[in-house]
Amino acid sequence: MTEQAKILVVDDDEGTRELFHTVLSDEGYHVTLANNGAEALTLFKTGSFDLVISDIIMPYTDGLQLLQEIRKTGPTAEVIITTGLGQVDAYIKAMSLGAVEYLNKPVRIHELKGIVQRVLTKRRERHGN
Repeated sequence: MTEQAKILVVDDDEGTRELFHTVLSDEGYHVTLANNGAEALTLFKTGSFDLVISDIIMPYTDGLQLLQEIRKTGPTAEVIITTGLGQVDAYIKAMSLGAVEYLNKPVRIHELKGIVQRVLTKRRERHGN
């Protein structure tokens, strides 16, 4: 039996956090929630996560700043960036900083499930676990 993947969901919108929590928990993942990038960074530094799903626009520390810090702290964690804006510049910046996926909101549930599964499968293949 494989170990349950640990996912950190970061979004300042409570409805989005709860939806992602419900969907991903139902898929068998261990999900931790953070209200903003600063809280997420604290959780990331004290825990071990396989995947971070983060909104871009949030108070205190935005998703791009969080992504940069994650790359310094835990380079093996995968990061998916989400936003409701659909900005090309934000997409380019997120991918150049090491995001593996970029999702526009509203995120379709089947799309979220498929991308998370694909990202975690590739991660396991790369890291051999």
